[in-house]
Amino acid sequence: MENDSLALRVALVAGATRGAGRGIAVQLGARGATVICTGRSTRTQASDLNRPETTEDTAELVTAAGGRGVAIRCDHSDERQVAALMARVQSEFGGLDILVNDIWGGESLSEWGQRFWEQNLSKGRLMLERAVWTHILTAHAGLPLLRPGGLIAEITDGDGWYYRGNFFYDLAKTGVMRLAQNWASELKDDARQITSVSLTPGFLRSEEMLSHFGVTAQTWRDAIGQDPNFAESETPHFVGRALAHLAADPNRFRFNGRALASWTLMDEYGFTDIDGRTPHWGSWFERQKAGSP
Repeated sequence: MENDSLALRVALVAGATRGAGRGIAVQLGARGATVICTGRSTRTQASDLNRPETTEDTAELVTAAGGRGVAIRCDHSDERQVAALMARVQSEFGGLDILVNDIWGGESLSEWGQRFWEQNLSKGRLMLERAVWTHILTAHAGLPLLRPGGLIAEITDGDGWYYRGNFFYDLAKTGVMRLAQNWASELKDDARQITSVSLTPGFLRSEEMLSHFGVTAQTWRDAIGQDPNFAESETPHFVGRALAHLAADPNRFRFNGRALASWTLMDEYGFTDIDGRTPHWGSWFERQKAGSP
């Protein structure tokens, strides 16, 4: 059955506190997986982002969805904390089947509208440390733990090599796409046949985005007047379902090294968002560029 198709799998979602990471963790749990949810925000220790979501909240949602959620605080920019995390994973779970890199923390660091030479280098460096170096540290310690047939997914913004309008943001998001390609190359002769991909959501209705527009998960349509693109937005569970379908696909290695999107995997597997909608950001974006309704 679909709801227990990952019942024997162990997943680590690095950056599971909110957004796409939370949606992915919950949807893996909905298929029965044990999901280790990591991040810097806990009920006893907030991160500098100072948001209300916590890793414990995500772990409880995973369990409520039908899996087993395990919350572990980890600052993925700290090599020693990452090493300790992976040692615990090896000791308690015997390894991993799925490794998801969704660490970000760059919300307040992007300087939109500023040309590269006008931007704050300290902010740019911190963004790259949080959004790329953390992924490298986590993969370095986590890839050896992946069992045969395992999956590593780098979560990003966009599935193409176009410029994203801001130097450091673009470097961060295309950087992790390149990481996925690199892992595929590094693992091409590995007997475990591990699949490595990057995966992007479309216009994501994350907690941060809902707050930005002053709406809730229930009233999100009220934001369409502020940004018409919001009409084609998706919940974090949509990319979560994309990842869960990919993880449950016994033939997923055919995607090895690819840059995937929530909507392309919807076309492949035929799932919907949790509200029954089928948002297709790729088609929407192309229509907007062409000036079509």
